[in-house]
Amino acid sequence: MISASASEVQKDFGKDEDRAGHEPVEVTHDGRRSYLVSERLFKDLMSSYRRAIPVEALSDSDMALLEKAQVQTDEPYDLDDILDSHLLEGRDEAS
Repeated sequence: MISASASEVQKDFGKDEDRAGHEPVEVTHDGRRSYLVSERLFKDLMSSYRRAIPVEALSDSDMALLEKAQVQTDEPYDLDDILDSHLLEGRDEAS
């Protein structure tokens, strides 16, 4: 990845904008980092961005879809398959 200071980018923005079309440009300023990326990469990143919302914000139709959801697999699975299953231990006791 290309890295440049904010003052370098400011002096010749067109050059770094062109570079960002091929790979992200890391822009540093006072210990902080920002990134200059192409429109295509930005859209790809935003399209895969997922936002968490509280369950209370789900509509009745959203809840109905979740209740109907099924995991489609040929292999059996259980909660032990979840990486953080240790967090679920003692869950029934806390309820």
